Amino acid sequence: MRFGLIGYGLWGKYHAEAIVNAPGAELAAIACATEATAAAARAAFPDVPVVVGYQTLLARRSQLRLDAVDVVVPNFLHAEIGVAALDAGLDVLLEKPMAPTVEACDALIAAARRNDRVLTIGHEFRLSGQWGGMKRIIDAGEIGRPRYGNVSLFRFPYRPGSSAWRYDQRRVGSWILEEPVHFFDSLLWYFEAEGDPVSVHAAGNSRLDAPGMYDNFSTVLRWPGDLYATVTQTLSGFEHHHVMEITGTEGSMRTWWSGTMDRTRAPKFELKLQRRGATQCEIVDDLGPSGEVFELQEELRRVVEAFTARRALVSPEEARKRIVVCLEAERSVRENRVVALHF
Repeated sequence: MRFGLIGYGLWGKYHAEAIVNAPGAELAAIACATEATAAAARAAFPDVPVVVGYQTLLARRSQLRLDAVDVVVPNFLHAEIGVAALDAGLDVLLEKPMAPTVEACDALIAAARRNDRVLTIGHEFRLSGQWGGMKRIIDAGEIGRPRYGNVSLFRFPYRPGSSAWRYDQRRVGSWILEEPVHFFDSLLWYFEAEGDPVSVHAAGNSRLDAPGMYDNFSTVLRWPGDLYATVTQTLSGFEHHHVMEITGTEGSMRTWWSGTMDRTRAPKFELKLQRRGATQCEIVDDLGPSGEVFELQEELRRVVEAFTARRALVSPEEARKRIVVCLEAERSVRENRVVALHF
């Protein structure tokens, strides 16, 4: 399966390596935003055609014999490039967040449908033995019916990104769309048997005078009945420390991940589980490597399989719901009230 990579920033470089290492995949071309990044791409992959501008790559798709594209660009470009690639007849792996607005999500969904193409969104946490393992434990009934979830991230401030796009509200959308969108995806995925959440109540503060750019952010999500979950993130900390806890009617589990950087290849992590009927917790073994670098490699491996089978790993319809939660959480902070969720 011949992939074109669109975007060769810091994270795009990891995507390029993941494509090269994925069984059944070939890095067929790279589209860069500038001549400077194009020079870096040519130096790293001298045998791969490199162009400047995604339009050039799409125009040459037949010559390059492309089957799919992997889109790794700033948030505000997701819908523009994703729709163009789908209209060009290519399957698309689109980095999270799906898009900064619901309208942009709908445009992507419409493009995938009218072109009969597969669009999958890069929520790679699902593919981790650690974070994905929690879903398998829940679905196996090991903790009974879920009643509570907690996600906490204590980390260093976000990197600026190319041309400091991540600190420009018009281009990033909001910081809630950066990592909390992952946590909302996990919780909605874990609790999908309970239906969609019905409300969000959030708080946050920021050193920047821009909506959604919160250094400290917390929210409560509620589902039908008494199930609820909390999500807290601070960008005012150090290193990268992530905790997730789930309790159920008959058991509970807790996992943590710590590294000096979010992309470290040597983190510390652990998953503990108290199963249904047990009086003590146990450490879950054989999680495999954990961290976004490893999850990305697994994602590309599975995307090849999924595109071959004409299906998405994370459907755009699912990913759209996560964007709704992010936007309504931002509105909750801004208006200081509980906001009902409508999908």
